[in-house]
Amino acid sequence: MECTVRWTGVHGMQFVADSGSGHSVVMDGAPEGGGHNLAPRPMEMLLAGAGGCTAYDVVLILKRGRIDVQGCEVFIKAERAVEDPKVFTAIGFHFKVRGSKLSEAAVERAIKLSHDKYCSATAMLAKTAEITTSFELLSAD
Repeated sequence: MECTVRWTGVHGMQFVADSGSGHSVVMDGAPEGGGHNLAPRPMEMLLAGAGGCTAYDVVLILKRGRIDVQGCEVFIKAERAVEDPKVFTAIGFHFKVRGSKLSEAAVERAIKLSHDKYCSATAMLAKTAEITTSFELLSAD
């Protein structure tokens, strides 16, 4: 896996990341740090990546279990250390899973498998942060 991150110029703190799979993402800093607030912060991108990683797992596990999953959203709240390097110290993932005849046991199992076995992003973040999960089921009917 490869990625190139390029600073866009001397008048701010905007960066473009080009992924090995051929996609680009813009990141920017807060005005108090010299940025222009035109794109997500790098640490926000880290949280988004973790949310995408675990949501991907949950949907895939449910589909493989022949569960009629029709939607999955993950709401993430994180706390960071006060001192540099200001790592994440607590991250809560709240899943809203939509489908027909969803069972709490199946969704709980999928989330647990993601966090205990499959999601490399949350496994790395768990080295500094307490990870918590919660979920709610939404009917597609």
